[in-house]
Amino acid sequence: MNEAKRDEVCQWLIKSQRDLGAARLLLKSEESYLDISVYHCQQASEKAIKGYLTYQNTIFQKTHNLVALLALCIPLEPSFGEWRAMAIRLTPYATEFRYPGEVLAPEQAEATQAFEMAAAFVKFVIQVLPLELGLRDD
Repeated sequence: MNEAKRDEVCQWLIKSQRDLGAARLLLKSEESYLDISVYHCQQASEKAIKGYLTYQNTIFQKTHNLVALLALCIPLEPSFGEWRAMAIRLTPYATEFRYPGEVLAPEQAEATQAFEMAAAFVKFVIQVLPLELGLRDD
């Protein structure tokens, strides 16, 4: 893999991990920032997928739809299919609480579940990428 492609893949995954870190901080904050936390959970998952697709040289549209992005991954790595429920659950968080509406933020349990799903998914994506990228601790 050439250096430019390696850097691009790593940048997607670093951004994904930072979104996950932001989600964690906002989830545990004394203030109630659960709406922003779940947004970052969605973003972490989206960027992880885009990093994987970049590694696979797969062109993807500019979208926040995790289900559509995941569908591009499944032919390349069938185990991505196991994450469909996560994609369905997290996709709405790209916009659901970002603007005024009936509900301003999710409940604590919902936000915690979103974080756990996103964290597990990002870890999964890193595990399916090759060690040579230097993203894993093992």
